[in-house]
Order: sequence, then structure tokens, then C-alpha cells
Amino acid sequence: MRYIPHTDSDVRRMLETIGAPSVEALFRSIPATDRAKRPLGLPQALDEHRLLGMLRDLSGQSRSATDCGGPLAFLGAGAHRHSVPAVLDHLVGRAEFLTAYTPYQAEISQGTLEAVFEFQTTVCEMFGLEVANASMYDGASAAAEALLMARRLTKRQIFLVSEGVHPEYLETCRTFISGLDGATIEVVPLASDGRTDLAAARAAFTGAAAGGGKDAGAACLLAQSPNFMGVVEDLSPLAALAHDHGALAVAAVPEVVSLGLLRPPGACGFDIAVGEGLGFAVPLSFGGPGVGLFATRDEHRRQIPGRLVGETVDKAGVRGFVLTLATREQHIRREKATSNICSNQALVALCFTIQSALLGKTGFARLARLNYSKAQYARRHLSALPGFSFAFSGPTFNEMALRVPGGDASALVSRMAEPPVNIVPGVALGRFRPEWRDLLLVNFTELHSREDIDRLVAALAAHGKEA
Repeated sequence: MRYIPHTDSDVRRMLETIGAPSVEALFRSIPATDRAKRPLGLPQALDEHRLLGMLRDLSGQSRSATDCGGPLAFLGAGAHRHSVPAVLDHLVGRAEFLTAYTPYQAEISQGTLEAVFEFQTTVCEMFGLEVANASMYDGASAAAEALLMARRLTKRQIFLVSEGVHPEYLETCRTFISGLDGATIEVVPLASDGRTDLAAARAAFTGAAAGGGKDAGAACLLAQSPNFMGVVEDLSPLAALAHDHGALAVAAVPEVVSLGLLRPPGACGFDIAVGEGLGFAVPLSFGGPGVGLFATRDEHRRQIPGRLVGETVDKAGVRGFVLTLATREQHIRREKATSNICSNQALVALCFTIQSALLGKTGFARLARLNYSKAQYARRHLSALPGFSFAFSGPTFNEMALRVPGGDASALVSRMAEPPVNIVPGVALGRFRPEWRDLLLVNFTELHSREDIDRLVAALAAHGKEA
């Protein structure tokens, strides 16, 4: 269903075309005695997401809730669901955009290159860094590529990774470096508040440098914020610590909406930032497709993986776009290649760019504040539930780890997802590590109404009484 209301500019143009000075003037021919003297008994106007929900409810009156729209879900864990307006689908479906591939003869496809250039600009503005590439497969592979880039720049083989980094990002990083002789990953634990333990990170850097030699020491410190437990990291001290030991600071941001409220990694001193546009750009569909975000400082641009689109002028001085860098094996000598990623996620990157442009800086910040306020409302009510407690005391954005009574979050999820409750209360973290068996990761976004949150709290309260 298309949901594209008329803008004020549209209305003015239509009035000018028909020669009417205003909308009110169109109805002057109707006698005043026949005009309504009071507002119509219509419900308050709804945004697109709420309207679609109301229509689903109406269509589902003769069917179960599951048939109509599925259970109410509070899932996140790196795949955060956000509102994707119908106008985005309309724009991205235009014939000149409907491709997922960057052309090999790129200079004859100026529209595609300009779209990628705008994507790069958007990523730079979000991350507070100077250079971004033309997207990657997803946030996990972008994080792994960041480690390899740090290795090329520092000539070091040890990577420090915060325990707060998404476990699947960590596994992807392990896979990428598994073929590198001498390369190792050391995990830095979280402190009691859920943030990366600064003292443990300092000790890890010292230990990495203890071996001596010109390539001794850690290549980088990779931290995620908000981290996998939903806790917002204090990034500046982590960046300073890495730089004190001659290493690079790498930030992962799987929930890019948080950047509308939090300081970007670049402003906190980080050298490389990676992220995931999944959920912000396209509706979630079996976990993908994603779009990997990758940005760095200008002095490191030669080592950035993948493609980079640049702006130039032709011999007539007309603005144009080119593939400035394409540092993969097919383009340059293998020993100088930075990555063998052959394709980017151009179509999803375009969705990401359009969504960002539709929101603008003000709308992006408002969206972030809305996510934060929803989560804070939920946090206040969840904290009052007997038997439940928050795993960490650190600040959160729109996601938090909840310790459940009975010690089995997976059983809780399975029970609540079935009728008559029909709620998926979050992600049971025991699937990632056995010691997290009692933790439930709960996510709140702009798509959750106050009634949705109240319904979740009531359902969890009922479970707490049964446990």
C-alpha cells in the first residue's frame, strides 16, 4: 500500500494549476448553512506504521493474531526493527535504481555512483569520520575487515576485542583471521556495570607488548556501543588507551539509530567505525540482507577495504563521479589488495541513504530520542517487577539485558510466544553462552506503543508469579 500524503508544496502547485487562491476558496460555492459547524467524529490522524497496524487489526478480526501480524516482538541483538516508510519502497523501486550491483563500467552509470557517493557522505556524518566506503556485506564482516585494516597499518598480530561486541561479530572476526599466521584475538571482559573493563583492557595492552620486537603490541581495540548487553560504552577513554599503546581504536555500532543521540565514534577519538544498516533501511527478512557501514580517518583511506566513490569534474568542468579506489585483487596486485569482497550491498545502501534523507538531521535525532524514551518508560516499569533484575547498571539506549526468575530465559520466550500471550519478549542469550542462560535481551523502538510495553510488562509479571 502506498502512503504518500500531499505536502504543502503539492497543495500549492495544485491550487495554482486550477487557479484557486486557497483550499477554502474551493468550497465557497457551498452555502454556509450546509457546512458542518463542528469537527467530524473521526479518530486522531495516525502515522503510517499505526495506520497499517489498524488495518491489520481490522483485516484480522476473523483470523488469529498470528495469522494477521504475528506475535508482538521485542527482538534486537543486532537486528533492530524500525519503521520503513512506503515512500522508500516507491523510490528504490524506480528502474534506474533496481539493481544490487555496482556496474563494472561505472563511469557511464552516474546515477548509481552519485547514490553511492551520497551514502558514503551520510555514513561519514553519522560516524564523525572523513572517509567511508561504498558499503560492505554486513556489520560483522565490516568489523572483521576493520581488524585486518588495523593489522596492515600497525604490522601487529594481536587484536583486543571487548566482551561487549556481538558474539556473532566476534565469531566472524575469528573466521577472517584464522588463516593468518600468528594472528590472535584476546577478549577484554566487561566490568560490573556492563561497560568494557578499562583496567583489564590496560592489562591486555601491556601483556600484548610484553613479547618485545618491532611488531609487538596490539593492533587495535574493538569495542561496541551500545554493546551487546545494551550498555552505552564510555568510548573516549578506550580510544585514548589504544592510542597510548600505539594501537588503533575501532568502534562497532550495530544500532545506528543511537547515533542520533550519542556522540559519534569519530568525535570520541576512534580511528575506524563500522556498523549495520539492517532494520533502519529495509524490513527484517530472515536476518537480512544487511548493509555494512565502514568509515575511517582520511589518513587511512588507502587501506580502506572495498570500493570508494569520489567526486570530480570532467574536462568541461562538469561535476561527475568515479570509482576513486577499488583495492581488491581484480583491480591491483594481490599483495596490495585490501580485501577480496567483490560486491557491495548497493541496493540496501540506497535504501539506507533514502531513509536518512527522509528523516534529515532533525528527524534522525527525534527518532533516537523516541527510541530512548520508549526504553526508559519500559525500564521504569520492568524494574518494579518482582523476581526480575537488570544484569548491568550502566546506561542504556533502547536495549537492556534482563535477568529472569527461574533462570531459563529460553523457556520463558517459548512459553510467552504461544497463544494466548503471543509475545516474543526478547532474545534469550543462553544460545550464545551457557552462563547467560538466565538473561533476556529486550529491545524497544519507535514501533512499540505504550500499550505494547504495558502488555509486555503485564505478561512478564504473570510469568514472575508462576516461576
